[in-house]
Amino acid sequence: MNPENPTSRISRRKFLQTSSRVAAGAALARAMSTGVHAGGSDEIRLALVGCGGRGTGALGNALAVSGPPLKLHAMADLFEKRLATSHQTLTQIYGDRVDVAPERRFLGFDAYRRAMDCLKPGDIVALCTHAAFRATHLEYAIQRGLNVFMEKSFAPDPAGIRHIIQLADEAEKKNLKIATGLMCRHSAARQALIDQIRGGAMGDITLIRAYRMEAGSRMEPWKGDGNELLSQIQHPYYFFWVSTGRFIDYLIHQIDECCWIKDAWPVSALGLGGRMPGSADASQNFDSYAVEYTFADGSKAQVNGRFVPKCYDDFATFVHGSKCAAQFSGNVHAPTVEIFKDQRIGRDNVVWRPEKETIGPYQAEWNSFVDAVRQDLKYNEAKRSALSNLVGIMGRAAVHTGRVITWDEMLSSDFSFCRDIAGLTEQSAAPVRADANGFYPVPVPGAWKEV
Repeated sequence: MNPENPTSRISRRKFLQTSSRVAAGAALARAMSTGVHAGGSDEIRLALVGCGGRGTGALGNALAVSGPPLKLHAMADLFEKRLATSHQTLTQIYGDRVDVAPERRFLGFDAYRRAMDCLKPGDIVALCTHAAFRATHLEYAIQRGLNVFMEKSFAPDPAGIRHIIQLADEAEKKNLKIATGLMCRHSAARQALIDQIRGGAMGDITLIRAYRMEAGSRMEPWKGDGNELLSQIQHPYYFFWVSTGRFIDYLIHQIDECCWIKDAWPVSALGLGGRMPGSADASQNFDSYAVEYTFADGSKAQVNGRFVPKCYDDFATFVHGSKCAAQFSGNVHAPTVEIFKDQRIGRDNVVWRPEKETIGPYQAEWNSFVDAVRQDLKYNEAKRSALSNLVGIMGRAAVHTGRVITWDEMLSSDFSFCRDIAGLTEQSAAPVRADANGFYPVPVPGAWKEV
């Protein structure tokens, strides 16, 4: 959960506000088989690495899966208060499904190892820290023979994405299952529209428009007191190295939707962006991002993010084909899915809607993942999700550098914001440092490098 962003407070699994509904809604989930998982018994233990709102929400969905109960067995985080809050919340809702004795609650940069060491091969670890740490944690999970759920985003830079792809191949060889937090792929309504698109109902897809525009938030200048590294990790969306920055972390779902709709990766990206005049924001982010992705057939996807107060807001994805238009996604990732008679977007112009979803995509992704673990089915979303993340990095780089960035360029890049993530400790210097006024470096198109 992003505490600085009102929209995020609503969207991030709606967990802390509506968590009781998750437990009640578990009865609606499809019945799961009681097959033995790869670890050799019916019981599956879980470890949670990263106990913020996203991690707590993910574990809520995990514990709500029907069938033989999954049990939360270990937890890890850098910050004691966050771990304690998550443990308390999950215990209040799921009772004895949360079995995390104090000696299995770990703090610190090496806490992820100690939590995973509490599991046996075939169990599940949920990796829900921020993107900077994903590859390091995933590598250890694969070494331990664990199945993995990993939240978005997956890496902040091309070097991290290359590492994730390498690890995805290693997991495949070991028959380990990996689920990712791009939950919209598990939306039944969106899947139905994809079937319509693949069947030719919309003709050739020529344009996709995706928006996330809201008031956003700003960061105060760093005052030089406390631990600068830990402060940056506590405020991840303001720093590219921690979370990918605001554009990717907030818009990765829409970017993934564009690639899913086209069933392809874009060949290039051109972008525009900037900051409000006189901005007092001390973070690294731009206030606006507009990226034009081009696919091999010449079609376009326009992805727009604006984070400026008192402006027009939107949170949706639209598709335009040679025959008609459609809405693919609605406010805060709602399954607002419909096809229109022509190119006009309007409730009075709808010609097709899918059946209403009975299970939300957050829960559906966990149902599918756990079923694959129990039945030993092939299941690995890591490479595809990493490549969608790379599309986001390509767009961010196009805006920040002022250049046209190509897909081939991204695939060959080894750029990294921080080369030794695995070696970070509380005594480490922060990968990016504030200037004398407490402000952090902001991209300057024409001079900036991140590819």
